[in-house]
Amino acid sequence: MTAALMVQGTGSDVGKSLIVAGLCRACFRRGMAVRPFKPQNMSNNAAVTVDGGEIGRAQALQALACGVDPVCDMNPLLLKPETDRGAQVIVRGQRTATLDARSFMAERDRFFPQVLASFEALRDTADLVFVEGAGSPAEINLRDGDIANMGFAHAAGVPVLLLGDIHRGGVIASLVGTLNVIAQEDAELIRAFAVNNFRGDISLFDEGVRYLEEATARPCAGVVPHFANASKLPAEDAVALERAVPRDDGPLVIAVPRLSRIANFDDLDPLRLESGVSVRFIAPGEPLPADADLVLLPGSKSTIGDLRDMRAQGWDIDLKAHVRRGGRVLGICGGYQMLGRAIHDPQGLEGFPETVEGLALLDIETTLEPVKNLQHVSAVHAISGVAFKGYEMHLGVTHGGDCARPFADVGGRADGARSTSGLVEGTYLHGMFTADGFRRAYLASLGAATDDELGYTAAIDETLDDLARHLETHMDIALLLEIAATAGNRTMKTATREVAE
Repeated sequence: MTAALMVQGTGSDVGKSLIVAGLCRACFRRGMAVRPFKPQNMSNNAAVTVDGGEIGRAQALQALACGVDPVCDMNPLLLKPETDRGAQVIVRGQRTATLDARSFMAERDRFFPQVLASFEALRDTADLVFVEGAGSPAEINLRDGDIANMGFAHAAGVPVLLLGDIHRGGVIASLVGTLNVIAQEDAELIRAFAVNNFRGDISLFDEGVRYLEEATARPCAGVVPHFANASKLPAEDAVALERAVPRDDGPLVIAVPRLSRIANFDDLDPLRLESGVSVRFIAPGEPLPADADLVLLPGSKSTIGDLRDMRAQGWDIDLKAHVRRGGRVLGICGGYQMLGRAIHDPQGLEGFPETVEGLALLDIETTLEPVKNLQHVSAVHAISGVAFKGYEMHLGVTHGGDCARPFADVGGRADGARSTSGLVEGTYLHGMFTADGFRRAYLASLGAATDDELGYTAAIDETLDDLARHLETHMDIALLLEIAATAGNRTMKTATREVAE
């Protein structure tokens, strides 16, 4: 039986994705065939898999940590919010429905067999699977029909590590409280706990560890100090943008409106690492800065909804003023669609059937269609002639006069458009800035000095190695592997390892 361990959290954003990525890389460095798995995820930051689907960005990063390509089975159920109440339901990589929260809760049982099938398929390829939970098992109002946490752990026979974040405060109460509020049969699956994101002298928490081990009757698998380089890794949750510290040391200013339904914002990560560039995320209520050299409109999960938000914020006016001053504009995917004269949604894919007026900065129109384009591509930038790799993930077909000046050539097919002035461009290609040659050429066209030594992919890989060493220093990996080896035992009891008196 393949070993498996599930990392659940006392709440959202306690570092589950980061810890799983680090554990994956630590075990990969030991020569193990490791795979990541998340039964149910909710994120608009997705990645295209090699088998032609989409999964959460965190699982794609975790796959990289394992030294393998991402596949759909790593995240068989992905929810991509389109509105405050409704989301696209992606099952094993493919869009199957759009449901509001109540409808999804009522229907989620029908997705569980596919989730378990994906887990078993993944197990067949690995020595060890690290499973990431979602939110918290303490949300007992969601326990019936649960797929994301204890419902999955019971069905698959996977033991659990409970993770808390001390920087959020109340970590002792959250760990003990989780065990107290969940059902006894769920609590028996939790075999150990760990504390994440400690800042300062760890020895000051020794008494806290002793209390927790006594109160929970479970061993501590580690107190993990804050990992400062986590900001160098792609983030999955848009909440990371709210904490993002702008780089104001670079003379080239790139302004990015923080759209309410922003998607695939990891497109910007390589730009943020360039010392010659300042990437500024513009919050709702703030104007686009007049000193911006480039305004970049990112991807969106609901292009029409975010287009309305652009106008509500007055960003459409700021954007046109920016172009009149000679500023550059780049739209990626949904941002590209917004730049056109109109967006047609005849089938009501984003709400009601309608046609909405675009920003009219490009002579193009887009018609949304139900079949999503999901593929990895090799392309050549039309202006610089530099080759790069990226991926497409979009609904819609775009036509218009400015398409005669494409952004890139994709295997003999034109992608994107450019205005007659050359100031406004759009493309459907995500991930292009991870290509070092293209990124440098594009930034040079804006007058920016670039870090010729910065290799983005190599930097991510190095950061994953640093994260693995960090966890190897501060977590009991041997204990976690011992616990993982008990996977498949449906009658598991709490760990019998002795705790400190």
